[in-house]
Amino acid sequence: MENPLLELQEYDNLVQALKSGKGPLQVTGTLDSQKVHLMYELGEASAFSWKLVVTYDDIRAKEIYDDFRSFTSQVWLYPAKDLLFYSADIHGNLMARQRIAVLRRLMEDREGVVVTTMDGLMDHLLPLKYLREQSITVESGQVIDLDVWKERLIAMGYERVAQVDGMGQFSIRGGIVDIFPLTEEVPVRIELWDDEVDSIRTFDLESQRSVEQLENITIYPAAEVVLSADQLAAGIRRLEKEEKTYEKALREQHKPEEAHRIHTIIGELRSGLDEGWRIGGLDAYIRYFCPDTVSFLEYFPQGESVIFLDEPARLKEKGETVELEFRESMVHRLEKGYLLPGQTELLYPAAEILARMQKPYAVMLTGLDQKLPGMKVNQKFSIDVKNVNSYQNSFEILIKDLTRWKKEGYRVILLSASRTRASRLASDLREYDLRAYCPDGREGESGNAGGEGAGSADTGNPGAVNTSVRKVRPGEILVTYGNLHRGFEYPLLKFVFITEGDMFGVEKKRKRRKKTNYQGKAIQSFTELSVGDYVVHEEHGLGIYKGIEKVERDKVIKDYIKIEYGDGGNLYLPATRLESIQKYAGAEAKKPKLNKLGGTEWNKTKTRVRGAVQEIARDLVKLYAARQEKAGFQYGTDTVWQREFEELFPYDETDDQMDAIDAVKKDMESRRIMDRLICGDVGYGKTEVALRAAFKAVQDSKQVVYLVPTTILAQQHYNTFVQRMKDFPVRVDMLSRFCTPARQKRTLEDLRKGMVDIVIGTHRVLSKDMQFKDLGLLIIDEEQRFGVAHKEKIKHLKENVDVLTLTATPIPRTLHMSLAGIRDMSVLEEPPVDRTPIQTYVMEYNEEMVREAINRELARNGQVYYVYNRVTDIDEVAGRVQALVPDAVVTFAHGQMREHELERIMADFINGEIDVLVSTTIIETGLDISNANTMIIHDADRMGLSQLYQLRGRVGRSNRTSYAFLMYKRDKLLREEAEKRLQAIREFTELGSGIKIAMRDLEIRGAGNVLGAEQHGHMEAVGYDLYCKMLNQAVLALKGETLEEDSYDTVVECDIDAYIPGRYIKNEYQKLDIYKRISAIETEEEYMDMQDELMDRFGDIPRSVENLLKIASIRALAHQAYVTEVVINRQEVRLTMYQKAKLQVEKIPDMVRSYKGDLKLVPGDVPSFHYIDRRNKNQDSLEMMGKAEEILKSMCGIRI
Repeated sequence: MENPLLELQEYDNLVQALKSGKGPLQVTGTLDSQKVHLMYELGEASAFSWKLVVTYDDIRAKEIYDDFRSFTSQVWLYPAKDLLFYSADIHGNLMARQRIAVLRRLMEDREGVVVTTMDGLMDHLLPLKYLREQSITVESGQVIDLDVWKERLIAMGYERVAQVDGMGQFSIRGGIVDIFPLTEEVPVRIELWDDEVDSIRTFDLESQRSVEQLENITIYPAAEVVLSADQLAAGIRRLEKEEKTYEKALREQHKPEEAHRIHTIIGELRSGLDEGWRIGGLDAYIRYFCPDTVSFLEYFPQGESVIFLDEPARLKEKGETVELEFRESMVHRLEKGYLLPGQTELLYPAAEILARMQKPYAVMLTGLDQKLPGMKVNQKFSIDVKNVNSYQNSFEILIKDLTRWKKEGYRVILLSASRTRASRLASDLREYDLRAYCPDGREGESGNAGGEGAGSADTGNPGAVNTSVRKVRPGEILVTYGNLHRGFEYPLLKFVFITEGDMFGVEKKRKRRKKTNYQGKAIQSFTELSVGDYVVHEEHGLGIYKGIEKVERDKVIKDYIKIEYGDGGNLYLPATRLESIQKYAGAEAKKPKLNKLGGTEWNKTKTRVRGAVQEIARDLVKLYAARQEKAGFQYGTDTVWQREFEELFPYDETDDQMDAIDAVKKDMESRRIMDRLICGDVGYGKTEVALRAAFKAVQDSKQVVYLVPTTILAQQHYNTFVQRMKDFPVRVDMLSRFCTPARQKRTLEDLRKGMVDIVIGTHRVLSKDMQFKDLGLLIIDEEQRFGVAHKEKIKHLKENVDVLTLTATPIPRTLHMSLAGIRDMSVLEEPPVDRTPIQTYVMEYNEEMVREAINRELARNGQVYYVYNRVTDIDEVAGRVQALVPDAVVTFAHGQMREHELERIMADFINGEIDVLVSTTIIETGLDISNANTMIIHDADRMGLSQLYQLRGRVGRSNRTSYAFLMYKRDKLLREEAEKRLQAIREFTELGSGIKIAMRDLEIRGAGNVLGAEQHGHMEAVGYDLYCKMLNQAVLALKGETLEEDSYDTVVECDIDAYIPGRYIKNEYQKLDIYKRISAIETEEEYMDMQDELMDRFGDIPRSVENLLKIASIRALAHQAYVTEVVINRQEVRLTMYQKAKLQVEKIPDMVRSYKGDLKLVPGDVPSFHYIDRRNKNQDSLEMMGKAEEILKSMCGIRI
């Protein structure tokens, strides 16, 4: 894109002054996005390799960053560390990730732009050289000492786990090291041959399988403070010395409690460091361990970097506020004995940082020509810039301006965030007799540009403003794809940039899609089974899992799983027969009753449940068949409007979302009546699917009803719909208690006439007086929350209308599979590309923190949730919070209030009239309040993970950083327990594996919702997995797809060592998981795949595991050949047949003959084949295993 600034003498002088280091320079008159244009062009013209942009707050930093992305891809955002950081025990590593990614760029790259805020410069950091020394580069052929590595990675802040499932973790299994560096998108696996690196490859977290080979990889620290052993020792000495003096001082001031507190804090830190688990949280003590700290400014090479200061006066103000806030909070904490005096020097003073920035190569950008007190300015330049009017959707005014500009010979560039839209805009403008052209549109011939520049040079970067082939001439309009926040005009040059935001008042945020890797099956694993868990065995019922035991019989070793039953009986189950046990999962946490081994009650229970399951399956199948018969309305294919509507969606759709949207459209365009269920967690983008379906229905002039369970949700969805549809002629109305009777009457009237396209409402929509002109689509949100009476009315509405049902309780995969044939379902499992990460802090409850957190949120005009889960004294808690922040409006809400009252409070909260809402966990249900971005959870350690997960999903729904504080009371807990509990919560902060467990209980709720309440009881009785298995069988049977084969089991007995040795897979969960999956092998292909996976994840396969795999493949073959038992020893093979085996009997004699008398058929009730090897004396059973395989293959050949 051309640079109009080159035509300005003033700009030229500015470039010269900057090049010759005449700064600090001040440029006045600069505005919003134009500042970015100027900074980019200056940086290019002056040829400095690094550009540092300093601005005054996070939101502005994000804006600058986004705008820069339109010019270059070499730009990074460096977030400031939060003050609250310093007192949390644990904080998510999202922040560290972003920061370390920037440090990595500074070490690796030669040039780039870094955007940060004033407080980002005020931290003390380790000098870059330390970090450089701390990173490890690995390449093929390098020799590695694993023990040294283990120490090293732990010192770098990585955490050792059994299986890597999140950032900042590593695992070592034999000669295989898996590690997920913070700076990479995917984890890597390093395989050693002896002690030499044999290969490096990335792998996929879900399936744990390798994806692609790498030549080398650099592993950067997972924490910002990484210390050598000497530094640690010296630091601890300094700490303890200061702690002693301070503790003494406190005791002299008669503050025994505070003195004790600081003593325990430092004591814990000390022992934590000795044991090596407390490496992460040293940020607060950095000055003790590393006296020669620097500021982020020092990371930029002098003489090669230029610093841009965005509004220096505001920077100064910001710096001073941060400093003041920090001082105050530190003073409070010092007095209470939470800190040492030396810790109060964690920030550089604002004045010092400002002074350091006034370099020869510094440029200060200000909008007004103002004096900058206390700052030195060597030269001043002024550039004449105007902001463009905001047209707020008024096309007429835009045309008027464009026509005027054309007359005056202006050059205009219009930036559009969608390529389809850019070319449409160009053609629309040409109709008004304007010379508009679009170089990168899909249109073949542009009015006068004759398709020039069709091969536009896109710089391979998501938002690159198009570098079009020819320059804009006076009087012309170039319409192109690009993205800036605000348009601007250079009046002297007669040059204007207009963005989509100026024209239509919306901003698009484009996010790049992550690519998904390895398309294999994700592990359906046992990872959660631990000793003492309840398990269900299909034959014997409920028992307790007691672990794996190695048993040796006749010199043959195998692994057995021990399960204890109700009468003290133990069941030993070969580890290869895991397919018949499942973990028992019931929804309530009450203990189930154990069955007795060999008792009858289990069979009774099973029969009862099986009956119920067949009934529900019958209903479902009947319903489905009836729906298939009827023909519905057939919608047309997507219109241009539809395309444009979809491109205006401000995020990137997840893959699941795309699949759901396509499926819905396919349903609508077919002859069938649509009845689709969409499941996905809150915030996974279900509403967008509904929006698109509704828009599609309206395109074919049908009416849409969107039914929601509560008045508040109605209001929310109404707002969303109006916001998304505002560019299109679609009328959306709402019916609920919040509407005045007059408005309701008007809506009803217009619905009958067909003037309302979409109506959103509570069950008010179901009442008798509703008449539609032409209803085409019914959307039901959170179906499980409607009562029976409502459901009947809904059925009435449903008759021959397309129906789309949304639900937030996730539906389990297994259930989804078994219902797939009878109910159309789309499941959204993929979380949306992160809006903005939620900063999660875990800390001991202290009132200072609560006050700070609330004040900080209110300072940016946000709102706060305070979750307290006991109704009895919730009013007192609200009172305490009110006392902490006297100026805020604090209200409490809980589920035992009257519905109207609760609704009023929630409505006030949504409208921003309440600052802090103290409430029980009722807020977990479906509300989406984008202005509430701080959540404080009282006694977080008492909540289940699933609750925490859902609660935490309530914040972080807008584009600002949001905070979740998990507070716990410090009891004199045992060290270990405290650590474990924090560990669990920590996993949770990264949305790691904790969620999988949390999802489990939610899923069971979900299953109950889909199938109805009485089924829930049956599910409790046999455990959820077995229930799903039964349901699946019942459905298949009804659809006539059932196969006889499923009614017999095949067992293989072979006297050969077949087990997984402890040195091959150390971790017991993983071992169980692999056993379970080996026992499920059914085809040759699965056998090969399992082999690949074992080699990939655990290294070369030992003999005993090879045997295990072989036995599994023999079992699969035998099952296909109708064999129920295979017994193999050194000299013989015995195959017992299934009575109803479907073999071609007439071919059996031929088969027996082909073995020259070694194979006999032994007839009887249960016929069997015997093969005896009389010729050889075999050392082991391997020979015979081969033979068995051969015989089984020939038997498979004579199946009917």
